[in-house]
Amino acid sequence: MTGDPSAGDGRGESGVPSPAWREAPDGGRTAPRRCAHLDAPVGPGPAPGAVCAACAARGRAWRRLRWCATCGHVGCCDSSPGAHAHAHHLATGHPVAVSLAPDEDWAWCFADELFLVPVTAPPDTAPRDPAPGHDPPERP
Repeated sequence: MTGDPSAGDGRGESGVPSPAWREAPDGGRTAPRRCAHLDAPVGPGPAPGAVCAACAARGRAWRRLRWCATCGHVGCCDSSPGAHAHAHHLATGHPVAVSLAPDEDWAWCFADELFLVPVTAPPDTAPRDPAPGHDPPERP
């Protein structure tokens, strides 16, 4: 076998996993913040047919869905009445939720309170504003 055995698996030349995310620029902070979870999986991307099971069980609607990068749990965003993605973080400590919305390409690190964008995004990329009425996660 020739070449790097880790080629194509998201690992760098040293065999250490390459980060999938980087901190998004945040003009609202006076000092830069760092995220300890940049190696979280990128996620499945837009997931047609995905539901917030907790909302569906109660007959509630949701606005946007978030995918837990640790276990794959799908919950609704903080703008939804149930805020089940945040509740999942509080219950499990899983830090990163990835947006499943087709017009959003970002993640939120609950633990470090930072937006994350894919490392493949241009350097000045910040999370795009969601559609009207679909707010990003609230900062405590």
